Amino acid sequence: MDTRKFVETWRSGTMSRRTFEGGLAAAGLGLVTVPAVRRPAHAAGEVTYFGWSGYESEGFHTAYTEKYGGSPEAAFWATEEEALQKMRQGFTPDVMHPCTYTLHKWRDAGVLMALDPDRLAWLPDMFESLNDVAGAVHDGIRYFMPMDWGNSTVLYRSDIVAPEHAGENLSWAIIYEDWYKGRVATYDTEANVQIAGLLLGYDDIFNLTDEQLLSTRPLLEKQRENLRFYWGDVSEIDQALASGELVAAYGWNDSYVRLRAQGVPIELGIPKEGIFTWLCGLTIHPGTKDIDAAYDLVNAMTSPEAGAFEIENFGFGHANKKAFDLVSDDALADLGLSTPEALLSNGIFFAAMDGQIEEKYIRLFDEVKAGF
Repeated sequence: MDTRKFVETWRSGTMSRRTFEGGLAAAGLGLVTVPAVRRPAHAAGEVTYFGWSGYESEGFHTAYTEKYGGSPEAAFWATEEEALQKMRQGFTPDVMHPCTYTLHKWRDAGVLMALDPDRLAWLPDMFESLNDVAGAVHDGIRYFMPMDWGNSTVLYRSDIVAPEHAGENLSWAIIYEDWYKGRVATYDTEANVQIAGLLLGYDDIFNLTDEQLLSTRPLLEKQRENLRFYWGDVSEIDQALASGELVAAYGWNDSYVRLRAQGVPIELGIPKEGIFTWLCGLTIHPGTKDIDAAYDLVNAMTSPEAGAFEIENFGFGHANKKAFDLVSDDALADLGLSTPEALLSNGIFFAAMDGQIEEKYIRLFDEVKAGF
């Protein structure tokens, strides 16, 4: 990996959290803590945001900056598991940005403060399907304020993929079958096991039985033989899709945004089996230094203005419905976000998995990749 280029891209503020995470992994690095920007110190309102790179950009917290005279501190993680271990070891941030599939672990570890719904200014304007997503509210207590969402889906070259495999006919099978052998790629993740379960018609793909899990192996092995490569850095598929080396790949919204900007005829597909959706949001640590400022930061980052900034610059959806009103119809169409409620209603939300079951998925996927 070109480390200097990676750092320069991070400093530019255009790198998504997922690209950042992949870059750290490629460099053999783990969790890092970095101040967002050099700026004069400000008073008691100063808090630390702990989360994904890219969210230190001022566009995410303009209202906070205007009130307190400066941006919050920022600490970044490589993975949410490392972040949890860091907090267990005594690191006390103020506002964190986990995704829903980790909430149960974080709550059980005691690093989530119960939130007062009356202090969440934009809670009434969240998409209803996101407000009560699993883990956000537990035993009647809210711990999580939805903020942003995106999709894991199939990106494909509309000028190359045949009509019988595109549009409404698109299937996750395109990255498993030999229709485009050697010209497809998938993310190096055990989510491929879940997708294989989806293709086999299983209802609970996050909790496959041992027998069901075993039945996914032939499909995963077929996928391995038909792939160009497993990718770990989105730049790999960005370049390969742009050149035509790949015609389809498991990918995310931000790749779609970048490729469209380059004039590549790319589509963010909605497979007929379902599109995967991740949802991340904001939480407050029980040890926050300034609870008022922490709520102010949460409210700034979940405002319509912050949401419009994220939509336009990162191509991810925002939990605040009013954010979409601030983005032009043409821009939403270019980003594939013209119908956010339809995307969310068709989405398969990544779910928390039992640790022992998750380990079985990982072991199976690793065995298949290694050819065992």
